[in-house]
Amino acid sequence: MLNRLRQRSKDEGGFTLIELLVVILIIGILAAIAIPSFLNQKSKAQDAAAKSQVTTLQTAIETYATDHNGSYENATLKALQEIEPTLNDKTTAEPALKKAEPAEYEVESVSVGSKDKFKLLNKKGEITRTCEPTKTGGCPSGTW
Repeated sequence: MLNRLRQRSKDEGGFTLIELLVVILIIGILAAIAIPSFLNQKSKAQDAAAKSQVTTLQTAIETYATDHNGSYENATLKALQEIEPTLNDKTTAEPALKKAEPAEYEVESVSVGSKDKFKLLNKKGEITRTCEPTKTGGCPSGTW
């Protein structure tokens, strides 16, 4: 019985140092490929949050205009935040009201992570969506 246990312990072998190093090397290569992809996804998510915030700003200022005989004049960011409390959240994007005139307005949201700016201009019912800088994150072409 004792001989059988000794023989069994001699037959069991572990991994060699070379095998362990190869496995660690493979894991390192996979991590080097995957980590940059994950980091890029975070900025894309923040850009998406900024775009969503611009849409929320648009809804809020349209609501403001409904309450003020169709005029956007004298609208403020504070007034829009009272209409839509989610605009107070600035963890992923910073909202801004750039222009509020009787028949036109411009709202903007800046992504906190990438600093990309997403703008929406409504000029007499014609809506233009722009972003800067172009060819980065959620702004590949300058419009969205």
